Amino acid sequence: MRAQSSATAHTAKAVTPPHAPTAARSSGPGTRPRSGTALALLGVFCFSLTFPSTVWGLESFGPWSLVAVRGVLAAAVAAVFLLAQRVPLPERRHWAGLAVVGGGVVIGFPLLTTLALGTSSTAHAAVVVGLLPLTTATLAALRTGHRPSRVFWAAAVAGAVVVAAFTWQQSGGALSAGDLYLFGALLVCAAGYTEGGRLAALMPGWQVVGWALVLCLPVTVAGSVVALSLEPVHWSPHGALGLAWVAAGSTFLGLYVWYRGMAGIGVARASQLQLAQPLMTLVWSFWLLGEELTWAAPLAATGVLVCIAVTQRARG
Repeated sequence: MRAQSSATAHTAKAVTPPHAPTAARSSGPGTRPRSGTALALLGVFCFSLTFPSTVWGLESFGPWSLVAVRGVLAAAVAAVFLLAQRVPLPERRHWAGLAVVGGGVVIGFPLLTTLALGTSSTAHAAVVVGLLPLTTATLAALRTGHRPSRVFWAAAVAGAVVVAAFTWQQSGGALSAGDLYLFGALLVCAAGYTEGGRLAALMPGWQVVGWALVLCLPVTVAGSVVALSLEPVHWSPHGALGLAWVAAGSTFLGLYVWYRGMAGIGVARASQLQLAQPLMTLVWSFWLLGEELTWAAPLAATGVLVCIAVTQRARG
């Protein structure tokens, strides 16, 4: 899964607005293709643990409390890093993009997927969200004007078809009520990834995540106060570990390395690495939650990995 240097340069040019000043262009992560792929994969690893950790967190917290408190804790971690590095406030022109990132990946996606996990299994939710790479690649193409090759799109669509077929087989041919939440989560998260990937080409990825979390802090603090007063908390080791991971691992560390990876190899290519996330989550669901895997899992895994290989080699 090597991204060609020429494709990386083309993608970087596509996501950097022509009116951006020289200093802004040079202030990006400067991530090389191989390290960009490695960082994006690390982000996928972090994200793959999100659903099992959420299920653990729901043992102690209600869904609204869990989402709000994880946002507050992640923002606290981000604020420490921002203050320690004495990072100046982003330029005014970046705040709208940061609001999209915050609304999509800090509030929207965690809330909708947490509500979905109240009615859907972790395995089912994971494979539905497997459609996220194609959704992200589509929004990225519309947002940046970059047009990947036909081979890229063919492989991306094939990967989405594999994931959709796996989802259909797992659900017995009928969509669950939680699917509405999951489809909504796809759209808001793809928008957040796309805008975050664009901003990560202009500033370090961890600052994109950090400022998005801080921007959402008034909402998450208010949400925590209200939700904790309405939803009783039952502390347990699983609940504490689940909250800790979704706050520090998924929301901060995962987004940090993910956005930095996207800045190095492009939003569309990085999004296709996430095709592996549903299968990784299925493994965690088996090991950590005791959910059963069916015969279709290895077949879907093989098909998805082939699609990933093709999308990573296809020139833009």
